[in-house]
Formats: sequence, structure tokens, C-alpha cells
Amino acid sequence: MSTAAPEPAAQAGAPEPSLLRQAMNVPNILSLLRLAGVPVFLWLLLGPEEDGWALAVLVFSALTDWLDGKLARWLNQMSRLGQLLDPAADRLYILATLIAFLAREIIPWWVVVPLLLREAVLGVCVLTLRRRGFAPPEVTYIGKGATFVLMYAFPFLLLAQGGSDVAAVARPIGYAFTIWGGVLYVWSGVLYVVQARNALRGARDD
Repeated sequence: MSTAAPEPAAQAGAPEPSLLRQAMNVPNILSLLRLAGVPVFLWLLLGPEEDGWALAVLVFSALTDWLDGKLARWLNQMSRLGQLLDPAADRLYILATLIAFLAREIIPWWVVVPLLLREAVLGVCVLTLRRRGFAPPEVTYIGKGATFVLMYAFPFLLLAQGGSDVAAVARPIGYAFTIWGGVLYVWSGVLYVVQARNALRGARDD
């Protein structure tokens, strides 16, 4: 783990653009739109309970999540801001969905609590690392995969509400993705904690 997060623009030999200029490139605009959709998504689930529109917002989030990464590479517009916005949007959607699903009793508390605890523990790790001059733990493929699986599970869980034939088909798929993604999500959290512990231990040894 490095003591500073990598800076894509600096690696290319050019000075890093201002945050405003970074925010105005296409991938980051998509990430900002994803972030703006989080409160709308939460309101749709907990207010009028418009699950169809909430599902549409979630699908839009998944599509832009895939697209912003592709565009950043195709257009050579990778940036420090993009590295922060993309995982932040993913985590906010996951947290918003877990809270809403728990409030509506779509998934039980014993599924939600370990995932929320994982986020709380990682938050403490990130704060501790920053106080010691370290960057946040590097994103792992397991962490990316866990987020990907959970973002697939949530639409199926929404479709599973009710007694229609579609709900009957979506229910086991949604539960399977939730279990698979939940286990991966917790395990990736353990790996991040190990990264943080190793970095802090190495700093003490130095």
C-alpha cells in the first residue's frame, strides 16, 4: 500500500486538472448523475413505494457505472475525482438499498447488519490510515465482484415483490445473488482490513 493515492494525470506527465475541470469530463458527469440519483432512489422506495421507477433508477445506475469506466479509458479521462466518485456512488446505492429493504422487510436484519458493519469497520480503517498518511486500501477484484453481484441482486429482489409469475421467478434468483454477493462483500471487507493492518504494522516497524 502506498502512502499516497495514484494521480492519473500526473502519471501521464501532465499537471492534474482542477476539480472543476475534472468534474466536467464525461465519465465524471455520469458519476455525478449516479450520485444525484441516490436520494431519488431512496425516496421512491420509502415514500410512494414506486418500485418500478426505483428499479429504473437502479438500472440507470448500473449502466452508467459500466459506461463511465469504459469512457474514462477510451477518452483518456481518468482522474483523481473519478477514482473517488465511482466507489462512493456504489457504496451509497448499496447502503440506501439495504436501509430501504430493511425498512420494508424485503430482506431480514441478519442479512443487512453484517453488510452495514463492514462499511462501518472500513470507515474506521480509512480514517486511521489517513491520519497516518496512507491512502485508502486498494480496491480488490473481490470487492468489485461483490459490488457487481449485489447490484444485480437488488433489482431481482424488487421484482420479487408480489405474487406474480415474474415475482416467483425473480425471488430465488434475487436471494441467490444476495447470498453470493453478501458473502463476497464481507470477505472483501476482511481483505481491506488486512491491507490496513499490514500498512500500519509496516509503518511501526520502520
